[in-house]
Amino acid sequence: MEPNSRNPGGEDQFLEQMDRKLTGWSDPEARLRQALDRDELQLYCQPILSLRPPGGFAMAEVLVRLREEEARLLPPGDFLPVFEHFGMMPELDRWVVGHVVRWLAGASSGGLRNFSINVSVQTIGDPEFPGFVAAELRTMRVPPAALIFEVEEASVLARAESAVQFAAAVKKEGCKVAIDGFGQRSVSFAPLKTLRVDFVKVDGSIVRNLLRSSVADQKMKAVVRVGETIGIGVIAECVEEPDILARLGALNVGYAQGFGIARPAPIARRPAGQ
Repeated sequence: MEPNSRNPGGEDQFLEQMDRKLTGWSDPEARLRQALDRDELQLYCQPILSLRPPGGFAMAEVLVRLREEEARLLPPGDFLPVFEHFGMMPELDRWVVGHVVRWLAGASSGGLRNFSINVSVQTIGDPEFPGFVAAELRTMRVPPAALIFEVEEASVLARAESAVQFAAAVKKEGCKVAIDGFGQRSVSFAPLKTLRVDFVKVDGSIVRNLLRSSVADQKMKAVVRVGETIGIGVIAECVEEPDILARLGALNVGYAQGFGIARPAPIARRPAGQ
């Protein structure tokens, strides 16, 4: 969301709400710029399990936390809305990409080498972002295919033209693209073909209801069928129960992610891949 310059009252209300969460932030925008400049953010990741032989963790989603005083780490829900409010998401997404690429360049072999990175609707509309990604990858000599950019389904629907241009640009550089939160609103397969995505992450509202909703089960079957037809990997997110994981395997879903598989951890402690 852009800064609410047309509605000062709405901006004041937003900042009051944030102030209750972010104690001591007298100047939120300056605080965020300080966090970027001083590297006061910390990368976490959540592994994504392959449900097909040989199994193991195939990739991981990158998450970010903000370090506060007394070693306190703020979850993204506390500070990402402030980045969005001030139009700073492209700066944050650049910070994340730069640090992930540098981490990959310096990491020893044998561990996870593929990471998915969420990009905001603001970043999708930034024409210079794909060039920044390409330059970072070349400088650090990291294979472009190591990065998968996740675009929220809501962002694709809201900014279809920008999403198509973004996906084409990063794929031209050799990176991959995923649609996140797929099916949250409706199951439309048109964006999968339009964006030429490599993965689709099925929304948790479908995954959590697989065992008690025939509608959810049918939606997942449809996604798997389309994915197999056009060559797209299917990832089930928010997997929290063993029975759900077993059902996903029976439905031939390719990958699974969630607290029932692995909790987020600092990227330096990520599990080894296969």
